[in-house]
Amino acid sequence: MSARVMSILETFSPTVEVYSIDEAFLDFTDLYPCIQDPMAYGKQIKQTVQSYVGIPVCVGMGPTKTLAKLANFAAKKWKQTGGVLNLSDPIRREKLMKIVPVDEIWGIGRQLSNQLNQLGIHTVWDLARQSPQKMQQRFSVVIARTVMELNGIGCHHLETIPPDKQQIVCSRSFSRKLTTLLELSPAMAEFACRATEKLRQQHSLTGCVTVFIRTNPFAEYEPQYQRAASQKLQNPSQDSRVITGIVQQLLKAICRPGYSYQKCGVQLSHIQPHTTPEQFELFANAESQESPELMQTLDQINRRFPKGIAIASTRIDQSWKPKTERLSQRYTTDWRELVAVYCR
Repeated sequence: MSARVMSILETFSPTVEVYSIDEAFLDFTDLYPCIQDPMAYGKQIKQTVQSYVGIPVCVGMGPTKTLAKLANFAAKKWKQTGGVLNLSDPIRREKLMKIVPVDEIWGIGRQLSNQLNQLGIHTVWDLARQSPQKMQQRFSVVIARTVMELNGIGCHHLETIPPDKQQIVCSRSFSRKLTTLLELSPAMAEFACRATEKLRQQHSLTGCVTVFIRTNPFAEYEPQYQRAASQKLQNPSQDSRVITGIVQQLLKAICRPGYSYQKCGVQLSHIQPHTTPEQFELFANAESQESPELMQTLDQINRRFPKGIAIASTRIDQSWKPKTERLSQRYTTDWRELVAVYCR
């Protein structure tokens, strides 16, 4: 559904940055002379997505990405905007900034917001009036750029090609508490396969594998335990068999009996492109266990038959998976779940 929404947005602008699964930036710079009424254009975008996909969206417009995010926040919060707001007008921009808290700004978290409040900066307008140089000296260049963006000076350009991830994490909470290594092993193996598949999708290798497990921190009357372990790879890899084997070794080292585990996960870091020149050990075994062809075949099968094939023990016990009794029906993507209408 996200891909369908993004494909529709691409018909309204030649430059689109897919920021997340439910958010995108559109650049109207080249189209602006042809767009006589930006508000009408924004409403057309909103209505088209609603009509074609059935998903309601809000449209925020501004001369910078930070102002566009601010406009989108206001379009969601206040119904009188009709879901569309343009902050190109400095007067309208100032009115909005004076009533929106500073923690609603893109990139301003809770801790930073508290620090700004201590300096008397409580609203977006308060931050916009600050000197970028002083903000950079006291905080960072990121805050300085935010101040500039709030004043209409663009610092963040659209990224039409998303950068590769520097960390890949795959984790889930369990539908029931797991207490033994035998129960944790299948879940951890599946997370390792998922993470490695994401790694191959961006044509990268990982140089470090980390696993973590923990009990439920909100279960006050149960014994608490959480541990993590990491291992660096001598030769970076993207092979699911290699990563899964390392994950299982690390899990065995940190798992302790007598605890009810609620969550575990796998993290891949030290990520680099697969084309990076590699330095091998002088006395290492020349024969590599890597098999790119096997991994490519595995990915092709899984794309065609989801949940069809995995590595090692991931199919032994799946009772740890979250339950999906209340999963929404896929009316628009699965013929078997197409809405049926009965006339009497």
